[in-house]
Amino acid sequence: MKKLTAYDAETKSSNPVAENIAQLKALFPDLVTEGPEGALVNVDVLKQMVGDKTVTDTDERYGLNWHGKRLARQLALTPSTGTLRPSPEESIEWLNTQNLMIQGDNLEVLKLLQKSYAGKVKLIYIDPPYNTGNDFIYPDDFKDNIRNYLELTGQLEGGARISSNTEASGRFHTDWLNMMAPRLRLARTILHPDGLIAVSIDDNELPSLRALMNEIFGEENFVATVIWQKVYSPKNSAKHFSVDHDYIVLYAKSAEAWRPRLLPRSEEANARYQNPDNDPRGDWKPSDLTARNYYSKGLYDVTGPTGKTFNSGVGRYWRQSYEAFLEMKADNRIWWGPNGDAMPAQKRFLSEVQQGMIPQTIWQYDDVGHTQEAKKELLEHVAFSHNENVLNSVKPTRLLRRLLAIGTDATSNDIVLDFFGGSAPTPHAVWAQNLEDGGNRRFIYVQIPEPLPKPEERLKTIFDIGVERLRSVSAQIMEGSLAFAGDLGYRVFKLDSSNIRAWEPDRDDLDQTLLDHAEHLREGRTEQDILYELLLKLGLDLCVPIQTRTIAGKTVHSIGGGVLLACLDSQITRDEVEPLAQGIVNWHETLAPAGDTTSVFRDSAFADDVAKTNLAAILSQHGLTNVRSL
Repeated sequence: MKKLTAYDAETKSSNPVAENIAQLKALFPDLVTEGPEGALVNVDVLKQMVGDKTVTDTDERYGLNWHGKRLARQLALTPSTGTLRPSPEESIEWLNTQNLMIQGDNLEVLKLLQKSYAGKVKLIYIDPPYNTGNDFIYPDDFKDNIRNYLELTGQLEGGARISSNTEASGRFHTDWLNMMAPRLRLARTILHPDGLIAVSIDDNELPSLRALMNEIFGEENFVATVIWQKVYSPKNSAKHFSVDHDYIVLYAKSAEAWRPRLLPRSEEANARYQNPDNDPRGDWKPSDLTARNYYSKGLYDVTGPTGKTFNSGVGRYWRQSYEAFLEMKADNRIWWGPNGDAMPAQKRFLSEVQQGMIPQTIWQYDDVGHTQEAKKELLEHVAFSHNENVLNSVKPTRLLRRLLAIGTDATSNDIVLDFFGGSAPTPHAVWAQNLEDGGNRRFIYVQIPEPLPKPEERLKTIFDIGVERLRSVSAQIMEGSLAFAGDLGYRVFKLDSSNIRAWEPDRDDLDQTLLDHAEHLREGRTEQDILYELLLKLGLDLCVPIQTRTIAGKTVHSIGGGVLLACLDSQITRDEVEPLAQGIVNWHETLAPAGDTTSVFRDSAFADDVAKTNLAAILSQHGLTNVRSL
């Protein structure tokens, strides 16, 4: 039985560096060599493979550069030392829901989600800080981001630390790029191959965002920049112009694979179709039969019902050949006007056009809402004692529902991620859209517990606002739509240090250090805490079904239909080993999981090494060879 430590790959979040090297090695085996600390990439070989014999890392090249870019990239590649601790008491429908609300620094959370959700998120929407000179609350530190996060949020002594980002610092754009770059890199790996990411932004950082997204997602995967009319009246106090719009920048994981879902046709669009001649095929509208593009077969005259002759006109050509025109005429698809003497037009029937509209890049507030509407929605569900706590940059749910309509499928259990979650308008929009079209979309909401200007009894952080809002929205939908059987719950998780203690020796008292580390699990952590960390480390969904049985007096958990079997009881004697092992084997045979099963036990629970060895041997005899201890 292998004992797991804080340094084992199975107890760490995904290692992007190792994964990148593995992919390179799969493509070019002679590119990767062995070094004193593991695999190394031979840069000279790489240059030869791409046909470059002269370019070096110091040569000038086109691209976006800023101070700290290398460290920002490294920050995204550094595995997290944290975990997500479950909080069922703050959740709704914990046992049944597929939705997640995660409190924590989004950089660390994204790292922890890499194994479980890589390539699974269909739509990412984020509304990051717009870089208006305010402070960032995201505590990126190359050495120990978890500790900084815990200090920032008051969970460890040391005081809150925020990163100043005023223009006077000389790093106005640099700090913002250093904050965004690692998060976007991690977001890309989570995005579905047919997925879309949408980022709200204003004029301050639009150029920087586009350049950064081009680098991370590829310029060829740019989809569109949407202009959202966010206000309905001008600001006469503006110094230069009244800024009436923001942007939403859209990139696909693969623009070749991704296609927008059509928006419902509007009443205004359908009103253009009528049926003045009572055609049995229904409403239609006239369409021009000529075009400016040269067409050799498009030069001919046609005669109307009244004997009047028509040609295509100077510099224009009929869109179809004369033979095709006659076929359309025979099928009553040509309209000569109410009196039969007008220029012929093609009848395009409503029943034959695509039943939807391609999205456009200008979104007006009449269609998708404005900032005042967004604030009104928030206040409808959250009661504030202090106006200073009301967020000003909230997005209306109609805006986000437009993105959901374009980027997700109501019937496919699509996952929607917002890792700058704020007051939770994205989860609100997911529920509203599911209610409208019967969809089963799920959401992952991530928000750092940024303190409010004036903490209140229930509301102390922005995360609290999100929780309060969704509780109210869930209750409102359940009360008003009794027939709706969709998921209106969520599981709350909170970022914390790992349940598995790392080796931290006291050089002056090694004997006591050895005694202290006899138990690898941190004090005060529950069995449920450890169980969900195992899910993250093994790459299982945080909402995967969990069954529990009592076997030989011990609690045994089956996760994912038997993919993981865990017994985390604190004591296993020699006499209990055989009935426990046999009970696990019997349950495993009943579950019959499709893949290999990992079995995990608490290392300190075994009475001695004999008990541990015997249990592992019995399991191995029945095919359960992957046995681990914590």
